[in-house]
Amino acid sequence: MQRQEYLSLDDGSIVKVGVNAWRAAVAERVGFMVDGAAYFAALDEAFRNARRTIWIIGWDFNPDIYLRPDRPSETLGELLRALVDKNEALEIRILVWAMGPIYSGKSLSLFSENSWSAHPRIHLRFDRRHAIRGSHHQKFVTIDDHLAFIGGIDLTHKRWDDPRHEPENPLRVTPSGEAYEPVHDLQAALSGAAAAMIGDLARRRWRHAIGEEITPTVANPDDQIWPASVSDDFGGCEVALARTEPGIRGRNSRREAMRLTMDAIAAARDSIYIETQYLASFEVGRLLAKRLAEPDGPEVVVIVTRLSHGFLEKIMMGANRDRLIRRLKRADRHGRFRALYPVVPNVSGDECDILVHAKLVVVDDRFIRLGSSNLNNRSEGLDTESDIAIEAESGACKGAILSLRDRLMAEHLDCAEQDVRAAVARRSSLIGAIEDLNVRPRGLRALDVDVHKGKTGPVFGTGVVDPRKPFTPIKSARRLWEALVGRLGTLVAPRLRKDV
Repeated sequence: MQRQEYLSLDDGSIVKVGVNAWRAAVAERVGFMVDGAAYFAALDEAFRNARRTIWIIGWDFNPDIYLRPDRPSETLGELLRALVDKNEALEIRILVWAMGPIYSGKSLSLFSENSWSAHPRIHLRFDRRHAIRGSHHQKFVTIDDHLAFIGGIDLTHKRWDDPRHEPENPLRVTPSGEAYEPVHDLQAALSGAAAAMIGDLARRRWRHAIGEEITPTVANPDDQIWPASVSDDFGGCEVALARTEPGIRGRNSRREAMRLTMDAIAAARDSIYIETQYLASFEVGRLLAKRLAEPDGPEVVVIVTRLSHGFLEKIMMGANRDRLIRRLKRADRHGRFRALYPVVPNVSGDECDILVHAKLVVVDDRFIRLGSSNLNNRSEGLDTESDIAIEAESGACKGAILSLRDRLMAEHLDCAEQDVRAAVARRSSLIGAIEDLNVRPRGLRALDVDVHKGKTGPVFGTGVVDPRKPFTPIKSARRLWEALVGRLGTLVAPRLRKDV
């Protein structure tokens, strides 16, 4: 396969609509919710203010969760039903990957008749039109085409947690009462034209999955639906939207999200800060290794999940992550790379890992990308993904980008945001700041990967378990046949010449 070079263009900007982004629009407000508790609380507030439409697009959906487990008055499904009963103008559409409830194992009741969804204005549908082995992986919500939420959090079980990430939290349980591990994630809120753009994406996904064309909502800018609990961090900035869509059923493939990530890494000057569930994309690894080998390249800090779950995830994602980190460490001739995982202290005195479910890239003080795309192969071209990006042009936007990065680092290091900001300024280094502040029982730990022993290439079978593009049996069989014929020709031709 021919490798694609990712280079920022001559004008110095990273985002290029039509190249690494589908569209861009101005957001009246942009805010960030760190961890599921903040996001679910904001959703609970926003849903109650919805006037015309609610779109929920996700990998999975569980109507039995509580958005506010600290005061569980009604489940998510009960809330949605109450909203349409109260408001005759409200339509709710929910699109879930058909295999999501099966993979999660906790949402199978979606396939049976439910009292909460038995309403003519609640449209629950399942996306079955996907590439073989591919998934619908987008995670966003839009309300009235004037407010949108997008990031890494599905409305399902095992997503709620607060920034304390306590090893034992009685509120952090599934609907059946099963406790689950601490989980860190991130979601963005957008209003105005940027939210309407996300609404267009929702209608596009619905049309592709269900075959039904839905008319956009006429947004009323006077509606006060922005959640009071969400701060306005980026008011008036332009937000870009990038997609990943596999090329199936006559549709062209879209790889904007991957190209956007690579162009941002290529353009970095001082630092690249990444939070990711998986670090298993060797295309990303190749470019990071190139940047680390540069004498004056950027620092690279990756916050990642330590333990993989499930057999295939362990032998594939976990093993490829270790091989990729080994490659990056070997390329790190100047000491500018750290791969870390977050922990909190247990009552027994040992440490409890935090599952990192975020999908975030921050470059210098000028670029942020977050959404559903992991740094693995399938997010590059097999699964359906969506990410937003903000490229700062003003001092206020740059300050907001750094504030979010420092806020995330402060959560992991159990300190205040201003402590991170001061340490980065003092050391002129993200890595230096982490070394200075990583002194508490809660903190960041280095992934234990032997630099000198072990392989640095993909695990055998990666192309099957974590493929970059859809599997097309007819095309694959044709290529195999052509290869066999070509091989046969090379073996037979010398004999024919000899006989002549």
